[in-house]
Amino acid sequence: MTELTPHGSRSVILTVAEVIDETADARSVVFEIPDTLTESFTDYKPGQFLTLRIPSDQTGSVARCYSLASAPGTDKLPKVTVKRTVDGYGSNWVCDNLTAGAQIEVLPPSGVFTPKELDTELLLIAAGSGVTPVMSILKAALHGGSARVTFFYANRGVDDVIFADELRELQQAHADRLTVIHWLESLQGLPSHEVLATTFRPYSEHAAYMCGPGPFMDAVHKGLAGAGFPHHNVHTEVYNSLSGDPFADVELDEVSEAEDAEAATVEVELDGETHSLRWPRKRSLVDIMLAAGLDAPYSCQEGECGSCACTLSEGTVEMENTGALDPEDIADGYILGCQAHPTSDSLKIEF
Repeated sequence: MTELTPHGSRSVILTVAEVIDETADARSVVFEIPDTLTESFTDYKPGQFLTLRIPSDQTGSVARCYSLASAPGTDKLPKVTVKRTVDGYGSNWVCDNLTAGAQIEVLPPSGVFTPKELDTELLLIAAGSGVTPVMSILKAALHGGSARVTFFYANRGVDDVIFADELRELQQAHADRLTVIHWLESLQGLPSHEVLATTFRPYSEHAAYMCGPGPFMDAVHKGLAGAGFPHHNVHTEVYNSLSGDPFADVELDEVSEAEDAEAATVEVELDGETHSLRWPRKRSLVDIMLAAGLDAPYSCQEGECGSCACTLSEGTVEMENTGALDPEDIADGYILGCQAHPTSDSLKIEF
């Protein structure tokens, strides 16, 4: 077997430890973690994802983001779960080609679909393979928190329920805290937003986290609004296809004197430290942070993955693409560092 080598300074090569058949069309891939990478792959946040570099005969490779179904503190090794889609090149390649001992190039855990604290009452909502990041949050909350958790999980039929046995075990082990509500389309039809509003109303004080296909998410959004959930308590995982190569290192051009003369100033809080930077109007926030030697969180550089999401607490920006943010995120002050350009003279931003 040919040994893989990373294509950029941020990516790593992982070896598959185990592949688990979850359903007829969904598989979990568990990764071995070398001692040199232990910290970054065990201290990830529940709900985050890995970006996999998948070989392609046509383009050399494609990048695909897959959520971690494992949770820090409860699972020794990280695990992603992938469900085949009819025309999904990445999902079919993973399910057909990754076996124990295989190697694949990945970027470290990333993403902001994660609770700020685990000791808060949660309403977790998923449909189909959208269960993957929600499962990670569920296990982390049960392990690290003490509040009640309600999990609403929709599927076409009973054979499509990913993690059915694990959910049953968690419900038995945490009967005083965990309520699982299964919705099966084969028995109940598609859930309407009116029915969802009635179902969710008893949990209107909970923080809601949801992941699933677009039509389902639309119905859930309306259902949560009808149930009286404030928008700042609603959190959505948004996945979009990546067309670029997030594995390649970013090449930064020098800032010209004219650019610097018109640059804004920004205070960036990252990992508890505040940095004051010049921000040229045509540069992205991620670009200026990398140029300053800061470990800026980013992945796709296209605005589609959400890895670089941060909070704008002062000033204004414009964004070329807001794909990874939903309207609630933007209303709460979130911006995408790879897409943001300053439109005010001074700004403050927190990661």
